[in-house]
Amino acid sequence: MTRKLSTAGWGLMAFLSLGIALLSYRYLLPHPPQVGPDIAKNLMRHPWLTVHAGLASTALLVGPFQFISGLRARWPKLHRWMGRIYVAGCLGAGVAGLPLAYGTDAGPIATAGFATLDIIWIAITAQALRLAMTGRYLEHRRWMIRSFALTFAAVTLRLYLPFPPMMGYTFLEGYRAISWIAWVPNLMIVELYLRRSPMPKPVAARA
Repeated sequence: MTRKLSTAGWGLMAFLSLGIALLSYRYLLPHPPQVGPDIAKNLMRHPWLTVHAGLASTALLVGPFQFISGLRARWPKLHRWMGRIYVAGCLGAGVAGLPLAYGTDAGPIATAGFATLDIIWIAITAQALRLAMTGRYLEHRRWMIRSFALTFAAVTLRLYLPFPPMMGYTFLEGYRAISWIAWVPNLMIVELYLRRSPMPKPVAARA
């Protein structure tokens, strides 16, 4: 039963990730369709939106497949190459997200929310990369889970956007709150999961 729930949860996560990633690639088109009010008024939209959307969408596209244990076991080289693509996407999108956070017209609360997300996203992903490069793979996987929780903010942000108007708030009021709600709960849930799944203790070396 637990395995079925895990598979269903992964399937839903992958479905939402792929959907948002493919939808967001529209910003790479020469003449993208009309953007939402949160993006249209961003002072730093050009060129950072294209860079951020392209790289973040790529990370969101490949991220879910990095959690498939069978893929890691059968095709380790593919896993490593997808990991490199994922890390490059996260780091590049995080850097490009900083000027976008500064350029938002939603005020300092939204700027702080998105900028904090970008900084933590970069730091956590860089830590996951460092652990992989030093062969500490169990720790690497845990930090990658944290990283993808922040990558998944692209999905949760869009899931939350319809709710503020339904609750009587203006778009900007809701957007300020979502700049934090889109990622803080994701990270909290992952931390609770990791605490309930402690990392195996290393086996003592034989004399």
